[in-house]
Amino acid sequence: MKQIISTPNAPAAIGPYSQAILVGDTLYASGQLGIDPTTGTFPEGVTAQTEQSFRNIHAILEAAGLSIDDVVKTTCFLADMGDFAAMNSVYERQFTGSFPARSAVAVKTLPKGGLVEIEIIAIKG
Repeated sequence: MKQIISTPNAPAAIGPYSQAILVGDTLYASGQLGIDPTTGTFPEGVTAQTEQSFRNIHAILEAAGLSIDDVVKTTCFLADMGDFAAMNSVYERQFTGSFPARSAVAVKTLPKGGLVEIEIIAIKG
């Protein structure tokens, strides 16, 4: 049975989708832009947007009863692959122990002009 996961501590969906879906022990989270859910705006620069994206991810994980240590797969979307090192610096500080599997790709544009978007899959464990 699937359960919709929603929290006001992460930005509301900007389209016809859910912040995340929990199916059994597996959480599928929609991509998180670096939008501050209290202001609805992006912070300046890819580093700050990546940090905010992870704050949003942490909030969704918490709402589902999981933690960052339960993440098994991430996909990182960048508006400019030249920002990879800055994103990666924030990314690596999020995890302790082993890192999840990851894909990182550059895309032509991201919603609302974002610089980074990160989606995750996590398994209660």
